[in-house]
Amino acid sequence: MKYISILAQAGDEDIITSENIDSSSQTVTYTSAQDGSQTAPDQATPPPARPSGYYNMIFLGVIMIAMYFFVLRGPKKKQQKHQQMVQSLQKNARVRTIGGIFGTVMDVKDDVITLKIDESNNTKMKVSSGAISTVISEETN
Repeated sequence: MKYISILAQAGDEDIITSENIDSSSQTVTYTSAQDGSQTAPDQATPPPARPSGYYNMIFLGVIMIAMYFFVLRGPKKKQQKHQQMVQSLQKNARVRTIGGIFGTVMDVKDDVITLKIDESNNTKMKVSSGAISTVISEETN
């Protein structure tokens, strides 16, 4: 049989608590030295239930799906829409570049687009297909 004593001071009073641990039945009794009363530990209330690992895995899965739709899928759809717009460019279409330059498409080759940006001087400029921001209108002659 083990016997443990604890001495603590609360304010002006000394509190002496002793525990009597019976190893054969695994019972614990608490005794206070001041009033001699015995109090048993509160074993009627079970510990709070913890969510199982399945709930955590489901929550993690939902977070990953949400990240896919918000972080990965949005930009991918935008990139596909831009690629489709660039592929549908034809001669004489009015476009605006990402730099804010307005021009008329003169020639479309693989990744290079020739824009006519000044009618009076016949000024032409070659830009990458990724530099085209929007198609303003199409003029077919």
